[in-house]
Amino acid sequence: MSTPADTFLKHLRDWFTVFLPRQRVASPHTIESARRAWNMLLRHVCDTGGVPVDKITFPMLDRACITGFLEQTRAERSWTAATYNQRLACIRSFFKYAAIAEPTLAIYLADLAGIPLMKAPATKPVSHMSQNAIKALLAQPDPSSRTGLRDQFFLILMYDTAARDAEMLSAAIGDLDAQRLTIDLLGKGSKPRRIPITKETAAHYRRYTAAFHPDLQLGDPLFYTIHSHRKTRMSDDNAARIIRQHAQAAHRTCAEVPAGAHPHMLRHSRAMHLYQAGMPLALLTEWLGHADPETTLIYAHADTEMKRRAIQKATANGAPTLQPTQAVWHDNEDILNRLLGIR
Repeated sequence: MSTPADTFLKHLRDWFTVFLPRQRVASPHTIESARRAWNMLLRHVCDTGGVPVDKITFPMLDRACITGFLEQTRAERSWTAATYNQRLACIRSFFKYAAIAEPTLAIYLADLAGIPLMKAPATKPVSHMSQNAIKALLAQPDPSSRTGLRDQFFLILMYDTAARDAEMLSAAIGDLDAQRLTIDLLGKGSKPRRIPITKETAAHYRRYTAAFHPDLQLGDPLFYTIHSHRKTRMSDDNAARIIRQHAQAAHRTCAEVPAGAHPHMLRHSRAMHLYQAGMPLALLTEWLGHADPETTLIYAHADTEMKRRAIQKATANGAPTLQPTQAVWHDNEDILNRLLGIR
C-alpha cells in the first residue's frame, strides 16, 4: 500500500491543475466548488484521524471516512440532497481520475461505489421572502459604518440582480456600469449574461466604491477581503455570514424574515417578485441564467396565491362557475340496476 500513500497528493494536485482546467475544461465555478469540497474533506480527515494534511493517504479515504464526512457536514451545513450528491460525485470524480492514471488505485474507487446517493424529499414550494421581509432585511445594516455600508450594498445588489452568490463574489469592479445601469455576471458553465440594475442600486454602488474602491481598479474584485495586503475575493462563507447575521437581527422586528435566511433565498425572492409583477417565465429564465427553462417553472408552481387571484378575477368578470349537481342516476332504481348489470 506504499505506492498509493505516496501518490495521493500528487494525483490530487494533477486533478486540480491539469485534469479539471485543461482536459475537462471545467468552469472556474466548478473548480472552485470542487476546491471547497476537498478542503472540507481534508479538514475532516485531519480532525478525525489526527494526521497533518501532508500525511493523508488513499487508504485513509475509505467508504467509512467519506460517508462520515458527508453525513457530518450535511448535518452541520444543512445540505440538501442535491448538494450532498454533488459533493459525492466530486469525490468520486477524483478517484476515477486517479484509477485511470494508476490502475492499482481502482480498488478505492470500487469501495466508494457502495455509497448510495441521498434521496431527495418530496419537492417543497420554493423558499422565498415577502417584499416586506426584504425591506426589513435591507434596512438592518448601518450604512454610517464601513462594514454596514458594505453589507447593505451587498444585500441590495444580490437582491436586485437575483445573482447566485458565486456570481456576486466573482464580479469585478469593471463588471458594473453605473451609467448604463447594468452588471455583467458569469454564470454556470462560464455563461455570461448582462442584468439591468436600478438607479437606486447604482447610487449605492457609487457610495460603496467611494469607500472601498477609491482608485477604481476595474479588475479588482467587487467584494473583497484583505490577505497579505492584497484584495482577494470574499469567500462564500463570509457572504452567508453577512446574510445570516442581518436576517437574525431583522427577524426580531419582522417575523416574516427567516432567522436562517441564506444567499440563495434572496435570489428566489427576487425571482418570485419579478414573476408576480408579470415577468414572463421565458424572460425570467434569461434573467436568472437557467440553462433549462424547466428549472424556472418552480416559481410558477409555487405561487398559488397568484393563481387564486387569477381565478377570483375570472369569476368576478362573469366566467362560468361549476355548481354541484346530482348524478343522473340519483334515486333512479332502474338506471342503477342497469349499471350494476342486474337488468
